[in-house]
Amino acid sequence: MNMDEVKFDEKGLVPAIVQDAVSKEVLTLAYMNRESLQKTVDTKETWFYSRSRQTLWHKGETSGNTQAVVDIRLDCDEDAILVLVHPAGPACHKGTYSCFSNSSVEQKNTNSEKFAILNKLEEIIAKRESEMPEGAYTTYLFQEGVDKILKKVGEEASEVIIAAKNRDPEELKWESADLLYHLLVLLREQKLPFSEILSVLEERHGK
Repeated sequence: MNMDEVKFDEKGLVPAIVQDAVSKEVLTLAYMNRESLQKTVDTKETWFYSRSRQTLWHKGETSGNTQAVVDIRLDCDEDAILVLVHPAGPACHKGTYSCFSNSSVEQKNTNSEKFAILNKLEEIIAKRESEMPEGAYTTYLFQEGVDKILKKVGEEASEVIIAAKNRDPEELKWESADLLYHLLVLLREQKLPFSEILSVLEERHGK
């Protein structure tokens, strides 16, 4: 991104939308001036400009919840920035994964959105990794690390095989759900979006 292309407003600021590079969840909206944007580019971590304190601030400097920058994109009008990050903890000062956690619209699955649960599950897993709520099974998996997650993927894959060999559709249904869940946890640990798996399937289907 060319810094000279950015259209800062009359106060020298540009809005920066921060998005999780894996789950695609919007984490926060903040502002950058030329200096904080340059620091973000140079350090590969997010820096913003506080309008209330009128000073630069480094996300995670005190909390440790830094945001590793994956990509920075300029919108078509060149007056807003999208920052794709790998968050190391909650984005919100209230301790939540995203500053946009509260929804006023009831989410409903229709037949045309029957696979929406996979997107929702990916989002929930991302929140668990960020917020690490005590007592949550997903928190336990991330705390134990990749070896534990791999072990669970292997175990659940074996359970799927056994259920299929036993011609037990009810058991196969449950074990397949467990396998998908643990696979999504593994993808999150590896910072690989589920959408990229779907893209591979689409590419193969196209051939």
